[in-house]
Amino acid sequence: MIGGLFIYNHKGEVLISRVYRDDIGDSRLWLPTEFRDRRAENLHHAAGHQESGSKPHSFLLLFCLPCCFMWAPRWPCGLQHQTKEEQSQITSQVTGQIGWRREGIKYRRNELFLDVLESVNLLMSPQGQVLSAHVSGRVVMKSYLSGMPECKFGMNDKIVIEKQGKGTADETSKSGKQSIAIDDCTFHQCVRLSKFDSERSISFIPPDGEFELMRYRTTKDIILPFRVIPLVREVGRTKLEVKVVIKSNFKPSLLAQKIEVRIPTPLNTSGVQVICMKGKAKYKASENAIVWKIKRMAGMKESQISAEIELLPTNDKKKWARPPISMNFEVPFAPSGLKVRYLKVFEPKLNYSDHDVIKWVRYIGRSGIYETRC
Repeated sequence: MIGGLFIYNHKGEVLISRVYRDDIGDSRLWLPTEFRDRRAENLHHAAGHQESGSKPHSFLLLFCLPCCFMWAPRWPCGLQHQTKEEQSQITSQVTGQIGWRREGIKYRRNELFLDVLESVNLLMSPQGQVLSAHVSGRVVMKSYLSGMPECKFGMNDKIVIEKQGKGTADETSKSGKQSIAIDDCTFHQCVRLSKFDSERSISFIPPDGEFELMRYRTTKDIILPFRVIPLVREVGRTKLEVKVVIKSNFKPSLLAQKIEVRIPTPLNTSGVQVICMKGKAKYKASENAIVWKIKRMAGMKESQISAEIELLPTNDKKKWARPPISMNFEVPFAPSGLKVRYLKVFEPKLNYSDHDVIKWVRYIGRSGIYETRC
């Protein structure tokens, strides 16, 4: 939008001006010099070469001229093309206001909950070779803090560990690995990105209640919670023998839950006999699969299932494609190896410190697309 309108004479003196915005400074700088001189020259000729002393006689002409300057299109403001989060960030940078948190929040007990939620994806060959694997993670927080607290969150990011020189043997033994390499990450708008780029520390004033602090992705040094070992043997053209062994690959003190293994069967299956060491298994004809469920399983254990599959005779000469065996589970650790190194809270105005805040940290790893070819 036009911030101001100025009409000059040939000497560069302002004859008539109208300011529409407060951020317009010296009126002589509003127009480029060459443009201003040409406009002044045109106005000088249009007024009949009158001297500057006869300025009042030119008022009628000059009041009719502003419409000539108003034909130009109004360029849209940059904020019209920004998202709400980007607008809030720009507003916060310019005005210092925080759009994601209101003032005057008070709690009897200051608490902070942090959940590291990860989804591990795997495609493995029948021989146990990892064909592809990656972890998609989220850090979700629930903030019940009074005032306008400043929070700092640190993790065992590889860049931070190498920079600070804290990759010691003690830390390696406690966390299982020294550090993790994060391929990419995105943050909530409350995070100060400048500090993360320079110091690799995540500093922020949290929104009230639940929010997603960050998302990340890793592809290196992933802890695979389970390994599936399949064995399929064809007995003639009307029978299959299937044996599947699952091995847990984590600490014995931890328990995996909600374990489910889906073993595909051919379309011409007529009957299935299943024997499993642990849990319950059932053939579901509508899904063409044997579903094996185990409630809990400790680390460094193994279990197996055996099945005899009866097949109907068919004229189809195509071999069974053998779809991969899929697995679902939930484990109480982060398969990427991410660890929370520190979580600090500061609120100087209300006189409560980091020691006065009750903090909870939880790790949950779940299966994404976790498949083994057979």
